[in-house]
Amino acid sequence: MIKDCDEHIRFCFLTGVSRFSKAGLFSGLNNLEDITLSPTYGTICGYTDDDLDTVFAPELDCLDRDEVRRWYNGYSWRGPERVYNPFDILRLFRTREFGPHWFETGTPTFLADLLSRRRVAPPALEGLVAGADLLSAFEVGEMSTEALLFQSGYLTIVGETLPGGEGEYRLGYPNHEVRYSLNRRLLRRMVPDAGLGSADRVRLRELTLADDLEGVRGLFEAFFAGIPYEWYRRNEIAHYEGSWAALMYSHFAAAGLDVRVEEMTSHGRLDMAVVYPGHVHLYEFKVVDKEPEGLALTQMRERGYADKYRDLDVPVRMIGVEFGREERNIVAFAVGNACTVGYGTGKFEPNILEDFCDLIDLSPNYADGAAGIPQP
Repeated sequence: MIKDCDEHIRFCFLTGVSRFSKAGLFSGLNNLEDITLSPTYGTICGYTDDDLDTVFAPELDCLDRDEVRRWYNGYSWRGPERVYNPFDILRLFRTREFGPHWFETGTPTFLADLLSRRRVAPPALEGLVAGADLLSAFEVGEMSTEALLFQSGYLTIVGETLPGGEGEYRLGYPNHEVRYSLNRRLLRRMVPDAGLGSADRVRLRELTLADDLEGVRGLFEAFFAGIPYEWYRRNEIAHYEGSWAALMYSHFAAAGLDVRVEEMTSHGRLDMAVVYPGHVHLYEFKVVDKEPEGLALTQMRERGYADKYRDLDVPVRMIGVEFGREERNIVAFAVGNACTVGYGTGKFEPNILEDFCDLIDLSPNYADGAAGIPQP
């Protein structure tokens, strides 16, 4: 129809969730200009910070501005700034309540099933890398995981490189709404009968914020013990070696905590960090055949994973978690403290500093999975 009316059309703007290849279904539209990843038009499909602070300034009254940004900002199409989800913002102004407004308009059951079949663990979603051609194309029957998640709004561009002049983009969750809501949905798909319920997720958040790591350990031990045998036989993700770590990550994310995976340091990548006011918890995961080996916490110490968090002026806990293949549960949960420059009074006495900076202090019952937490 568009081609037949070409002489009468001066300007045509096509938009939608997905862009199909120009060749094939729409072979007659080979002269379209694709602006999906053009920085010039990067803010055309969302509200900017300036929009909220000027046009919508009266609506922000009594709303926590930082929370608005945390919940709904973060989408990027390589523009000069990130944008807010318009649907969320308008619903927030009407209800005056924070919540997964946009996410609840859809039921991405097919997405959870697809990720399970492809053995894409939830933590991996924060580190997917794709080229510009992959993100802008959408072949019927050949949907790549990256293109599907990006074009449907569950992931956005969080970084880019240009190797050889070709665009390569790192994808991640745009904001708290998507990370929190999608992980809750994925948990129900992964372990429908044994996942932590709402009360347990609240408890996990409370234990973490209270720095009660022994309570966190107990909560997860009970969770893993409650997973039915049939789950390991029937669930695709159960065959993924990091499935235990993936389940822990999803529970922390579904509890609304600030979870960061594959955190880069100068000596390697940390598996997971949970950052919140007052403390930082760093997690390293290992899978062992039978007995715990102490490798997780040792690796954190030797590679200095805690170094990048020293300037936060808060206690930093390092937690080495080991899962037993035969036990199908946590067999070691070792905790160590990392010294934090400036913590407390701003400096340490030499003898206190020496004790506090001992990164590993395992209890005598380490083989039983006991946690030893050195105190400054």
